This record gives sequence, structure tokens and C-alpha cells, in this order.
Amino acid sequence: MSPKQKKLPIGIQTFSEIRQNNYYYVDKSNLALSLVQNGKHYFLSRPRRFGKSLLLDTLKELFEGNEQLFRGLAVHEHWDWSVHYPVLHFSFGRKNYSQSQSLEESLHQQLTQLERDFGVERTFNDAGGRFADLLETISAKTQSPIVVLIDEYDKPILDALYYPEVARLNRDFLRGFYATIKDYDAHIKFSFLTGVSKFSKVSLFSGLNNLYDITLDPNYSTLCGYTDLDIDQIFAPELEGLDRQEIREWYNGYNWLGEGVYNPFDILQLFKRREFSNYWFETGTPTFLVNLLFQRQIPTLQLDNLLSSSTMLSSFDVEDIATEALLFQTGYLTIKNTRKAGSQTFYQLGYPNREVYQSLNESLLSTLTHDRSAQTRQTLRLYELLLVNDFQGLKQLFHSFFASIPYAWYTNNTIQQFEGFYASVFYSYFAALGLDVIVEDMTNLGRIDMTLKFNSQVYIFEFKVVEIVPEGHALQQLQDRSYADKYRSLGQPIYLIGVEFSKDSRNLVAFAVETA
Repeated sequence: MSPKQKKLPIGIQTFSEIRQNNYYYVDKSNLALSLVQNGKHYFLSRPRRFGKSLLLDTLKELFEGNEQLFRGLAVHEHWDWSVHYPVLHFSFGRKNYSQSQSLEESLHQQLTQLERDFGVERTFNDAGGRFADLLETISAKTQSPIVVLIDEYDKPILDALYYPEVARLNRDFLRGFYATIKDYDAHIKFSFLTGVSKFSKVSLFSGLNNLYDITLDPNYSTLCGYTDLDIDQIFAPELEGLDRQEIREWYNGYNWLGEGVYNPFDILQLFKRREFSNYWFETGTPTFLVNLLFQRQIPTLQLDNLLSSSTMLSSFDVEDIATEALLFQTGYLTIKNTRKAGSQTFYQLGYPNREVYQSLNESLLSTLTHDRSAQTRQTLRLYELLLVNDFQGLKQLFHSFFASIPYAWYTNNTIQQFEGFYASVFYSYFAALGLDVIVEDMTNLGRIDMTLKFNSQVYIFEFKVVEIVPEGHALQQLQDRSYADKYRSLGQPIYLIGVEFSKDSRNLVAFAVETA
């Protein structure tokens, strides 16, 4: 470690430990000050491993008046350090809540510890009663309003999504508990809830409708995550030997209507290991998410260009999980563009960066194959075949892959009738390699199904579904609409590839290639 380097705070969510032990720290205290000065009750949704827990611990230390931890930070000269507020800090990150009794056990354990910390005698048995008693008693004892911080407020529901009845029980239990914050507003100085998902006010926050949701507030878009400036200034000693543009392509791109940010977990792992990899994705992409995409027959071709409304993105419930909201709130898609139409706001969603683009498609392929070893071999083989333009080998590879998809995938649905399903398999294979793929590629004469740019060459695909035998329409359309003209200025070899699939055999029956 050079004299300028500090320790990397990997997995550390305790503000005091970071500040006292020579760790890198990205100062968010100016935004914390803005929150306190401009409001009282807040909610923030961010994906996992974005620093939400560290943010709440920072707020805890700030309100408790631990001045020495904030010397040199933006907030230091603007805070009244003579005032110390009592803080009730809850976290639901410590357990799995897929069993019905887990939530109540966890909450009562935390309430018991808080009662001990503040010298409050337990007089109620229900969680809401104990919470209310803490607020009243501590406020009376200290003659001070109280700060309430709740981390991962939604985890008891998300953990149980595979078990809808448990999820509903956990949701209803939490609804009553969180309502206490509104009922005892007079005793509260400040409250802040964080989580991954934004459950609708009707489902979870019906008793707490005074929360200000800063999830899509541009003023707080960088409250969690690292900016480009943070990387260049705070982490400058770690950049030597790493391609700065490659860091952006791999890990930047998360957007909540303000400046884009990097996932801190990815950046810290990169600086430690000195190689690019799918660090965030590998830490826990839910099987539930991948299965849901297949159940709803969402073609992977569409994932990089989904349209959503502001209403859709801000609502989430056990009985009504919109695909767009789930992918956005969990961090697999982000906001690319915004458009106003009347009084409604619409968002174009897409992959934030190469890590998610590559990893999510790889994960979706794994669900189809049920054989990771075979998938790995096939993916490597695809790359090798592309390098030498072995089109007959490519045809055989994809034929083998479709033949290996279990029959069960075609039962109780008509997925084999849709071009999007077959095209998605092609797309996901290329995407899993991190290759440059454009879907629904617009020209002046129409829309190309898929364009692949690789190894200074251009591959233009058209997909068609036929009944039994090939009809030649896919390649003919590529020729008739002169799709190659869009890329002639590149001066690179261009290949037109017409792919036809049979509804009957559920496999490709034509793979016609022509040099344009």
C-alpha cells in the first residue's frame, strides 16, 4: 500500500470504523444535512449493496452528536454539536423471513435491546405497543424528540415472495408497526426508511402516508453510490493500471433522474482484485426474478428497452408485481430516458452497464439449460466460431442448444410460436459474452431484428417462425430492405443471416448466410 492509499471498506457498514481506521470514505454528509434541513420523514429505495446501511449509520452518528467522526466533512461547520438526539435504529437485514414467525422474533429482539439501551421497562406485548412506549418514554426522559431509522424495511416481504401467504402476513404486520411513526409524529425529530422495493402506499404505507419518497429526486440521486468525480478524486490512488473507460462501461450507469453512479461494492472489489468481473451480480441475484421473467415470457430482446410509467415504477405489492418495477427497483434495469406526456411521466429502462447486461443474460441461459457446464462450453464455442466465421458450426451449435431445452418449457404456453423466444436465445448467448448487440435496429426502410458488431465485422440477423419447413423469407427480407446499407460506411465485412424456426420441431430449420 502506497502512502497515499487507504484501506478499502469492503463489507463495512459502520461509519465510526471507517472514519477511525484510515478507510476511504466518500463524503455524503452535505446531502444528509440537506435532508434534515428540508424535511422530516423520508423513504429511499436503492438496490442491494449500494450503501444504504452505511448511510443510516452515518445519520445515527450525526444525530447522536459524535462530532469527532465528522471533522473535515462537509457537515461539520453547519451542525449544532451541543444537541444530542436519541436514535431508535431498526434493521431487518440480519435474518431470513421466509418462515412466518421470523419477523416477529426479529422485531421483538430488537425492541428488547432498545429497551435495555434506554432503560425502558417492557409494559406491552405487541410490537406496535412496545414501539410506541419507547417513543413516549424516551422522549419524556430525555426531553428531546427521537430519530427513527429503519434499514431494509421490506426484506421480510421480499424474502417471502416464494411464499405469498407468509409475504402477506409479514406485510400486514409491518403495516401496523410502521403506522406508529405517523401516530407518534409529535415525539419524532426525523425518520428515514430504506429498502430495495417501493411498496405502494395502499399496501404497506397506508398508515404512513407522510413519507417523502426521495428515490427519484434528482437532488438526492447520488446519496448512495459513487460518482465519476468520487472515483477520480477519492480513489485516485487505486486507478493505476486500470482502464478508466473500461471501469465506466463495466460498473457505471445507475440513474435515478440525476447524476449517474457506480455500485460501491463493484468498485471496491475491482480495486482489491484488480480485474473486471461480475462482483455485484454474483452476490445474490434472486432465482425468483429469473423464474418470473420466464413465467411471463418476457423476451430478453426487450429488456434493454422497456417502457414504464412513473406510477408503475413507484408501486409494488405481493399480489401485483410489475416486471418493470421489479427489474428497476432491484437494480437490473435503470432509467435511460424520460418523456412527459400530458400529466404523466414515462421512462425508458435499460441495462445500467456491462456487468448486468452480460450476467443477467448468462443467468437466464442457465435457467434454460439446467446444465452450467454445457452452457459454459457452448458459450466458449460460440466465441471461437465467430472468430473464424464458421457459419455451419454456428448453425449446428444453436441447433444443439434448442434441442437441449427441456420439453417442459413448452407446456402450458405457446412460446414456440413466437419469434421473440428464439431470437432471445441468440441474443442472450451473444450478450453473455458481453458482445455489442443491437436489437430492433432502425433503418430508413424498416427495423433489423438484431445486429452484432464483433471483430471489425457486422452480422445482421432476421428471425422468422414457420410451420414445418424453411420458406426463405428471413434472408429475403434482409435483401429486399437493403439493411446492410446502414453499415456500409464502416468499411467492414457485412453478413446477412436469415434464421427460420419451426413451430413443429421447436428448432431452427434454416440458417442462410450471404455476404452483403
